[in-house]
Amino acid sequence: MLFILAGSALVAVPRAHADFRVCNATQDLVGVAIGYRARAGWITEGWWAIEGSTCKTLIEGPLESRYYYLYAEDGVRGGRWDGPISMCIAELQFKITGVNDCYARGFQKAGFREYDTGNQTNWMVQLVDEPDPAAGTIPQTPLITQQGDGQ
Repeated sequence: MLFILAGSALVAVPRAHADFRVCNATQDLVGVAIGYRARAGWITEGWWAIEGSTCKTLIEGPLESRYYYLYAEDGVRGGRWDGPISMCIAELQFKITGVNDCYARGFQKAGFREYDTGNQTNWMVQLVDEPDPAAGTIPQTPLITQQGDGQ
């Protein structure tokens, strides 16, 4: 069972440019895919390999859509950060137009989590493990925190 911490805290952060970033607060390598609506239709892109305790920019420049969709997999322990929105993915690097008939088109399907950026120009999602206070360890259950920049 996966848990999501969706604290949409809007924090003003001075930045030279706007973007959509994903930070991996775990110690494991994480593979990340993003989905969004573009003029050509629905687009899914992946994979960004994000090392533990690092961040990567998935979309550079001011965000043009209000809603973005994220799916991530822990490359070591197999945990997932996912959601209820079905979109197409591929095993290797991909950029796919359209979210229907994934299998018929030779792709796989994954559940993406929706992020409402509120039309902000900058957004960051942080992937974290959920601590298990009873065991004093960090299990495979991931959490996600998110924030915009208030711009």
